Amino acid sequence: MAISTTLIKSIQDIMRQDAGVDGDAQRLSQLSWLLFLKIFDDQETELELMHDRYRSPIPEPLRWRNWAADAEGITGDDLQDFINTELFPGMKGLAADPARNPRGYVVQSVFEDAYNYMKSGQLLRQVINKINEIDFNDQAERHLFNDLYEKILKDLQSAGNAGEFYTPRAVTQFMVDQVNPRLGERMLDPACGTGGFLACTLEHLRDQIRTVEDRHTWQRAVSGVEKKQLPHLLCVTNMLLHGIEVPSQIRHDNTLSRPLRDYRPADRVDVILTNPPFGGTEEPGIEANFPADIRTKETADLFLVLIMHLLKDGGRAAVVLPDGTLFGEGVKTRIKERLLTECNLHTIVRLPNGVFAPYTGIKTNLLFFTKGRPTEHVWYYEHPYPAGYKSYSKTKPIRIEEFAAEKAWWGTEEDGFAARVETEFAWKVSIDELRARNFNLDIKNPHHPEEDSHDPQELLAQYTALQAQIQTTRDELKAILAAALEGQA
Repeated sequence: MAISTTLIKSIQDIMRQDAGVDGDAQRLSQLSWLLFLKIFDDQETELELMHDRYRSPIPEPLRWRNWAADAEGITGDDLQDFINTELFPGMKGLAADPARNPRGYVVQSVFEDAYNYMKSGQLLRQVINKINEIDFNDQAERHLFNDLYEKILKDLQSAGNAGEFYTPRAVTQFMVDQVNPRLGERMLDPACGTGGFLACTLEHLRDQIRTVEDRHTWQRAVSGVEKKQLPHLLCVTNMLLHGIEVPSQIRHDNTLSRPLRDYRPADRVDVILTNPPFGGTEEPGIEANFPADIRTKETADLFLVLIMHLLKDGGRAAVVLPDGTLFGEGVKTRIKERLLTECNLHTIVRLPNGVFAPYTGIKTNLLFFTKGRPTEHVWYYEHPYPAGYKSYSKTKPIRIEEFAAEKAWWGTEEDGFAARVETEFAWKVSIDELRARNFNLDIKNPHHPEEDSHDPQELLAQYTALQAQIQTTRDELKAILAAALEGQA
């Protein structure tokens, strides 16, 4: 692993010398399309051995093996000219049909909005030669690189807004474990980012493969949609790394741009695992794709409506949502009422501050629900910091081991989670109480009443009390000042 880490660091150091690459996001984008082509080519070598009639969707001169594999091959201005005038136009212009030529479609979609940021052909040749040191057909090397790729994706957290596309691995793993996808089920992430939930689901399902047919089923088990180019590229590369031969089910698109009424029963899925963007708003017109009573421009709210719509009856979901969704009113109230009516929202895990640092300090929650019957009560579990922690950080991230208590407490939905008991961190709230609260789901831990509340009525009362205190203090200061001035006179 140390060699691989050194290798990636040396690649990044070479890129930092190039005048055309500005910042972490561009470095990651440049590295990603290069890695994609190398991984794709290594995978093709394997496919050619397995299938005599395999034909590459990439024209021969543009295949990695024919322009990049030779360490003494083209470099300098010749390499730059080739990439800018032949490689990129050729990849973008593949015009591959997703049904007849799915692998070609994958390549074309990856390069649709990709760019060659590097200006020096000599430095680019050095980077390519470093990438050629990795053999992605070697299982041991691929396994090591999978771990390293996770670190590359985590580096997105410090790459400006790109950080929104990375969910901490521990959170992803916990959500997948508790939803427990099964081979033969269809799993979707409608805002898949770099593919963390998809990759984690594939690893979860891999242990269930017993036959050749199972492996074919596994190849088609997950699908995702990503709006932005860089995370889409990273996601497709992630799928190749995890053994998906044709990741054409990873679409470069905005899931919210399709009217809800256009979805058919065949579009519905068994499992949805996602961390939709929150804190942002959608472009004008997107909300018109949704029913009039729940239209909003807020992205997280629209995704919650979409998720409910796309689940089959009996389908299961786990979703990351901010506190604002829990206590928000207006349209948010109507969306939550629909959620509790159409689905069994059986569990809300409340995460503490810092889980998504440094991208956001907003408190987040993990909502687990099953479609098909209404909610009778919601169990809350407040995830505590480990001993000695006051927050999480880049050097002290949340770890999967911390979720052991939740897993031991969880139980099964089949028996209505009958084994669950209230603890210092767990409590239950009935649907009657939630209805009385106008579907405000932001309920603080009754065992820790000193914690902050986001209940609008409580916040208003606190605000009024603070205003009264401020006025009292202001009056006292005026009196002191007046007395002092009178004494000077």
